[in-house]
Amino acid sequence: MPNSTTPFHTSFFSVRDYECDMQGIVNNSVYQNYLEHARHSFIKSRGLDFAEITESGIHLVLMKAELEYKRSLKSGDDFFIETFVERISRFKFVFHQTILDSDRNKFLSAKMTIASITAAGKPIIFEQANALL
Repeated sequence: MPNSTTPFHTSFFSVRDYECDMQGIVNNSVYQNYLEHARHSFIKSRGLDFAEITESGIHLVLMKAELEYKRSLKSGDDFFIETFVERISRFKFVFHQTILDSDRNKFLSAKMTIASITAAGKPIIFEQANALL
């Protein structure tokens, strides 16, 4: 969990009709899209550009996704994602993400483990990572 000095980033969304399944709730796979967009927005908010990071030879790849669904979002729901990052090694980071509505009802908690690797798949130190912490 973050402490008082750990910055959260907040990204805002609205559920679109086509993201829902036959049950009228957001399809489970769509949450991954929301979370990825929020991570990229977080990175950008820290003055970094995901495309430029990749062009520099560093690939930030998802190694592990842990999603705990609490409630279902429905078409038209407005929600936001809070994100913060924790370093777990020289090459790995965990993006902690929570989907909430305006009443702070929790819809999903996620731990997304990211590694910094080269195009050949070798670990590489992401020097600019401190901007995320």
